[in-house]
Amino acid sequence: MILEEFDPGRAVIEPQMICDPVEGFPPVAVSCFSYKLFDSVLSSLEHREVGLVKGANGRKNVYEVTYGGEKFAFYMSSVGAPACVGDFEDVIAQGARALVLFGNCGVLDRAIEDCGIIIPTAAIRDEGTSYHYAPPSDMIEVNKKYKDAFKEILAERGYRYTEGVTWTTDAFYRETPGKVAKRRAAGAVCVEMECAGMQALCDFRGADFFQFLYAADNLDHTEWDPRSLLGGERLDEKTMIAYLAFELALKIKKKDRREL
Repeated sequence: MILEEFDPGRAVIEPQMICDPVEGFPPVAVSCFSYKLFDSVLSSLEHREVGLVKGANGRKNVYEVTYGGEKFAFYMSSVGAPACVGDFEDVIAQGARALVLFGNCGVLDRAIEDCGIIIPTAAIRDEGTSYHYAPPSDMIEVNKKYKDAFKEILAERGYRYTEGVTWTTDAFYRETPGKVAKRRAAGAVCVEMECAGMQALCDFRGADFFQFLYAADNLDHTEWDPRSLLGGERLDEKTMIAYLAFELALKIKKKDRREL
């Protein structure tokens, strides 16, 4: 199949041809997908524009924000592996060396409560982007470096969490009952659209990466249950979850300051 044609060679178009490095760009970035959550967090932190993610359908500012006395890049990621990966390619080209990414997901286990924290251990590669950054395989190992540090943060703040495989797909309208059953049999506890591609990108570029998820809609039911996915409910609770990402970013910056 075409997706088996992994080629690690130099590309015709490289990110450095599109994006110039930014002097003083924060080496550690934090990103989310929800514009409501992004605006909520940004309004609570000291910030200034420091970069741009540009595309044919718009421009998104990258901000330098201050949290815990440290400077971080903060931007809103596009949904779906191709766009999300393209965004971070641009952010890497501007100067980032590590990313903490968080967003919601559908759960394949109804026991995972709404807004419950999920730490992926591997991602099922049911998308296309990762195959351009890594040799073909059914799964890719994720969160290899900062998992223990994030668990410490959760324990300090009294958050329970679930660990397990995530199912990365390109087509959220084609999550059929048959596919859900197969992915559950492969160990998946949730489904989202970016994790496999993002891990493959960061492995390829040599960037550090950690992604955690918070549970939204439930697919482990005879009928779809959207829970807090629609309507923007529980924004305050999700904003508090966002600060978990910044706490991990603090640990990354303090631990790896020399490397970054």
